Amino acid sequence: MNEVQTNKKSLYQKYTDVMPSGAGALFFIQMFSTLSFSVLYSTLVLYTTSWLHLSDSVATSITASFVAFNYTLHLLGGYTGGRYLSYRSLFSIGMLCSMVGCVLISVPTPQFLFWGLAAFLTGSGLNVTCINCMLTQRFQPNDNRREAAFLWNYSGMNVGFFVGFSISGYFQLKSDYQQLFLLSSLGNLIALIITGWKWKILSDINTSFIEVPKAKRFNTRLKGVVMIIALILALRWLLEHALFSNTLIMGIGITMAIVIAVLAMNQRQAEARNKMWAYLILAFTSLIFWTLYQLAPMGLTLFIDRNVDRHFLGFIIAPQWVQNINTIVIIIGGPLLSILFSSMRARGTRLTIPLQFSFALIMIGIAFAILPIGIHFADAQGFSNFNWILVSYILQSVGELFISPIGYAMIGQLAPIRLQGLMMGTWLMITGVAATMSDYFSKMALGTTQSIDPLVTNPSFSHTFAILGWTSICGGIILLISIPLILRLTHEKAINMHQRTSVIPG
Repeated sequence: MNEVQTNKKSLYQKYTDVMPSGAGALFFIQMFSTLSFSVLYSTLVLYTTSWLHLSDSVATSITASFVAFNYTLHLLGGYTGGRYLSYRSLFSIGMLCSMVGCVLISVPTPQFLFWGLAAFLTGSGLNVTCINCMLTQRFQPNDNRREAAFLWNYSGMNVGFFVGFSISGYFQLKSDYQQLFLLSSLGNLIALIITGWKWKILSDINTSFIEVPKAKRFNTRLKGVVMIIALILALRWLLEHALFSNTLIMGIGITMAIVIAVLAMNQRQAEARNKMWAYLILAFTSLIFWTLYQLAPMGLTLFIDRNVDRHFLGFIIAPQWVQNINTIVIIIGGPLLSILFSSMRARGTRLTIPLQFSFALIMIGIAFAILPIGIHFADAQGFSNFNWILVSYILQSVGELFISPIGYAMIGQLAPIRLQGLMMGTWLMITGVAATMSDYFSKMALGTTQSIDPLVTNPSFSHTFAILGWTSICGGIILLISIPLILRLTHEKAINMHQRTSVIPG
């Protein structure tokens, strides 16, 4: 008996050695809090067109604004959390907002949709930064367990996406959107319960908020709450005026590019200046990739719903289930690609940042360039074979593995220390700007006709997919040719050589 207890104790000790207290709770919080976002991400354009009977143009604009604001608000979450509210408090308020948002969206009217999306976006937009900050605070600065913890949380996020996409497709096939949105709110409730259960463990560490004297904390919290209420009201108006919102986000993106270009020209050191120019080149590359990628919740979803024979292996595939192709490829392909890269580097193969970005552009370009071939071989009713979608999504997901994981790490290499916050924020904004551009190309793919007959809409989809696919492929080839120039700007060769010689013994 004592031996069993000893073994149990040693297992517990092994667990505590691997991860600090609170890391396990944050894994499950990440998983459940992601569920409702995945539901809306994959279902919003279908719900607004088929259930609320909004036009395709309005529906894609609303979806684009939803995606764009979600990523843009991460910046505000980083500013508010730890300053006016603790990260755990802001996260909890965000979960409440998301729950209320899901309930409001379940009421099938446009007015409730806009209020629901405003509340939901306030929660989901602010919460991503909160979770990441709560997790990173569990570790000391030099703790090498941090990377493993974030990989676990990334896995938890993908589990949440998988469940969300799966239940979305099930209820969409039944045309029961109300039950879907009400059920998705339970994910937020579970995340909130876990947060309350582990409240003490998830307390802030070394933030501005905890340094505020207790007598003044009420006023500090009040400012944070007022900001959240003001954000909901602002989003309510912006979402109803989606075209203006998308133009605004595009304008902000262009402004940030100009600001960084001016800052680059003003750098005193040539090395810092060159690295910032390289950042802008790679940022533009990233914009091309994410513009194609963010077609998934908009024009591409409508194409799959209306123009693809979704019978596969004896089942009818819901449009949302297609998103799980990406989730599965990321979960399986991420570790495999990591092993492959490590093996290649061990043999002396150089895998530079621009090389990986160029592969990403070529892969997603091919993913879209093959869709017109599938349309060409469509059946007599105009429906494309589902296998073309399957291959396309696999290629898109492989492309994501080449560009997404290293994007954030790249900032630390290219950004001057005092500009890292600004350049990281701009990098986060790229996905939001890309979503607004995806809205434009979705409208282009849908064409001007009101018909949903595949025989009528196929030519427009084929034309748009071909333009996007070949543009991305050409962009990837140009980037490949430009690798020597970019490496001179980033000094990546010198860095790689230093790292290689530093780890070779004797």
